[in-house]
Amino acid sequence: MTNPTASLPIIPAPLDVPRQLSAGRRSAGMAMAVASALAFSSSGPLVKPLLENGWTLGTALLVRIGMAALILSPFLIRAVARERGLFRRHGLSFLAFGLMPVVGCQLFYFSAMQRMPVAVALLIQYLAPVLLVAWVWLRTRRRPSRVVMAGTVVAMLGLVLVVDIAGARFDSWGTVLALGAAVCTCVYFVMAERTGDALPPLVLAAGGMVVATAAIGLLLLTGILPFAVDGALAPVLGLDVPPLLVLVWVGTATGIAYALGVTAVPRTGSRLASFIGLSEVLFALGFAWLLLNEAPAPVQFLGGALILIGVVLVRLDPAESTVLSSVDDPVPAAGGRDARSPRP
Repeated sequence: MTNPTASLPIIPAPLDVPRQLSAGRRSAGMAMAVASALAFSSSGPLVKPLLENGWTLGTALLVRIGMAALILSPFLIRAVARERGLFRRHGLSFLAFGLMPVVGCQLFYFSAMQRMPVAVALLIQYLAPVLLVAWVWLRTRRRPSRVVMAGTVVAMLGLVLVVDIAGARFDSWGTVLALGAAVCTCVYFVMAERTGDALPPLVLAAGGMVVATAAIGLLLLTGILPFAVDGALAPVLGLDVPPLLVLVWVGTATGIAYALGVTAVPRTGSRLASFIGLSEVLFALGFAWLLLNEAPAPVQFLGGALILIGVVLVRLDPAESTVLSSVDDPVPAAGGRDARSPRP
C-alpha cells in the first residue's frame, strides 16, 4: 500500500531557531544596557547643583541609593516570600554587591575626584572594560581576538578624547582610588553575569541597594561621612527646582539604571556590557549640555564616535562574549539547573 505521506515535501527542522532566539536575547540585552547607561548618566549632572548648594556627598548618596532601594524592594520582598532562606544562601552576594559596585564605586570615584581633575578620575574608572579583557586573558590563558583588541584600543582612545585630559595632572593616591572605582565597576559586571535562576538579577540589585543604604547611613551616623542638607533651589534648565524634586528624579533614575543594567549583563556578557557602559560618558556630556549649559568641545564628539566604533568591533567578535562561561564550569542549582543560566 502506498504511503500517503511519501509525496509530501520534506521540511527541514528549524535548526536556526535557538540561534535566532539567542541573537534576539542579546539584542534586547544591548538595548537594556544602553538604556541603563542613559539612566545612570541623567543623575550625575543633577546631583552637581545640590553639592554646590551645600549638600554633602554622603547625604546625597543616602537619598539617591535609598530611593533606588525602595523602588527595587518589591523584587526582594517577593523573593523572600518564596524562599525563606534567601539571606542565608545569598547574604554574602548582597553584601558584596552593596559594598563594592554600589558604595565602593561611588566613594572611590568621588574621593579620587577631590585629588585630581574629574576627567582623569573618570578616565581611570572607565578602564574597567580593559581590566575585564585582561582578566579573561589571565584566567583562560587565551589571547583575545584581534577584533576585540582593536575595539579596546579604539574605545579607549575615544574615551581619552571625550574626557579631554590635555594638561591634566595625575595624583598617585588619587590614581589608586580611581583604580579602586574601576575594580568595583568590574565586580558589578561580573556579579551581574553570574545571576540566574538561583539568584535573579533584580533580586541581587535590590538586596545590594538595601545593604548600600545601610552602609551609607552607618558612615553618616559615625561621622566618617559628613551630613549636611540645604533647602536652596537647584538651577536646572534655567529654572530653580526644589532639591526634593531633583532627588526624586535622581533616585528613580538610579533604581531604573541598576534594574536594567543587571538584567542586561546576563544577556550580553560582561565584556560587551562593559564596553556599552562607556556610552554613559557620552550621555553624561549630553545631559550636562542640556541641563547645565556645559557644551562639549568638537574633539569630544570625535571621541564619542570612536567609542561607538570600539563597541561595534567588540560586538563583531565571533567568539563567545561572556566572561564566566569561558572561565568557570557551570554550578548546578537546585533541581539540576545551571545557577548561572539567565532567566527566560
